[in-house]
Amino acid sequence: MPEKTVSFQQIQYAFAAYIRDPNRNPPPHGTALARMRVYRELFFNNIENFLANGFPVIKSILSKSDWFALVQDFYAKHRSKTPYFAEIAEEFLDYLQNERDPCFNDPPYLLELAHYEWTELALAIAEGEAPQESAALMSAPLEQTIYISEVAWPMAYRFPVHKIGPGHEPTDPSEQPTCLVVYRNREDTVKFLEISPVTYRLLQILEEEGSISAKDCMLRVAKELGYSDPEGLASHGAETLRALGKRGIIGAIDPPACSV
Repeated sequence: MPEKTVSFQQIQYAFAAYIRDPNRNPPPHGTALARMRVYRELFFNNIENFLANGFPVIKSILSKSDWFALVQDFYAKHRSKTPYFAEIAEEFLDYLQNERDPCFNDPPYLLELAHYEWTELALAIAEGEAPQESAALMSAPLEQTIYISEVAWPMAYRFPVHKIGPGHEPTDPSEQPTCLVVYRNREDTVKFLEISPVTYRLLQILEEEGSISAKDCMLRVAKELGYSDPEGLASHGAETLRALGKRGIIGAIDPPACSV
């Protein structure tokens, strides 16, 4: 009886398994090993290049061997759910959050730093625009109904992720959380701004509410944080609202035009 032909699908699975992890999977039967190594190198280098561009700080702080071991582990284990190269960074973040086995070489801030770097890339391609500067918000900020930009994301981290790099690699979390807002400005440039916990909570409320009276929002923050003088905090917060408005982090809803 003639030998049963191996299905094309089985060959595909064997090909993909070898490309992902050649140390644990043999090449498809009958293929030239030298050719398979070329395919493996091309595929792996492509993914490594995208991750290096998306997470340059992580690559810069890891040794060369640790970086390539991290990329290889992602490449071998993770099953991406997107066909788009621009979303590989999000897949890598998902891997770190849900699939990465703890490794003694991993810095304690690895996941947070990856999230911060991913945010910059995600905002660069996110839909939406920064609101136009509002003259009303500049002149009387507490009297406006305000909202947060579609392309402004408030974040809180245990580590000062925006300062991490070669020569500055903390081993323990900060005593206080690092609060940031990462945003895309009116010139379509991604920026970050370190903010106080008060401003962070204000932006959180805007995310939750959609839009709210600026004064009501400030008073709510003051009450939540236990300020003894909520009205004083609201008045002090007026300058913060102006600064956020100038950067395009928040906008104001113009009142309807009066009909004659």
